[in-house]
Amino acid sequence: MKVLLVNGSPNEKGCTYTALSEIAQTLNNEGIETEIYYIGKDPISPCKACRACAKLGHCVINDKVNEFVEHAKEFDGYVIGSPVHYASASGGLITFLDRAFFVASRSGKDIFAHKLGSAIASARRAGTTATIDQLNKYFQINQMPVISGRYWNMVHGGNPDEVRQDEEGMQNMRILAKNLAYHLKCKEAGEKLGITPPQKEPVTYTNFIR
Repeated sequence: MKVLLVNGSPNEKGCTYTALSEIAQTLNNEGIETEIYYIGKDPISPCKACRACAKLGHCVINDKVNEFVEHAKEFDGYVIGSPVHYASASGGLITFLDRAFFVASRSGKDIFAHKLGSAIASARRAGTTATIDQLNKYFQINQMPVISGRYWNMVHGGNPDEVRQDEEGMQNMRILAKNLAYHLKCKEAGEKLGITPPQKEPVTYTNFIR
């Protein structure tokens, strides 16, 4: 079992990375393989709404998003981490996720459905719950069970050392990781018993006119 932890901060080894590392270490202790994926600082183009990915199987914009979608399919669970920028997730991460999840769903890969997801936020002071709510929506629209901790999945601090001093926040990162490991193990046990995901139905699209 493998979990991919996405670092959506412009700072590769900053506060968000510190929280993700605590989760990764706890998952490793539970026998779960982990990888922290850094989306980088390079500009990420927004979705063009061309829908070409449905025919091509990948995005027409040839950047890190295509690499991520191909890489992510090998994992069983995902943790998306972001700093708080203006009471929301980082702009680069949202652009990245918008395209990644759209490509994954429209290209026929469907790599995220029924896999586990969780979101964490890092902030100096406020905006964390709004950020977590924002990130959770990517899981909820893709049939992904959302794993929680014992409190909102957040850490506080202005630098990695301060984050490590947030004892409650770091403890919740460990609790979140243990809950994620538990549900992954339950899912694996169910598959061995022949319990499979629900049968897919053809998608019905409607709007408020018809």
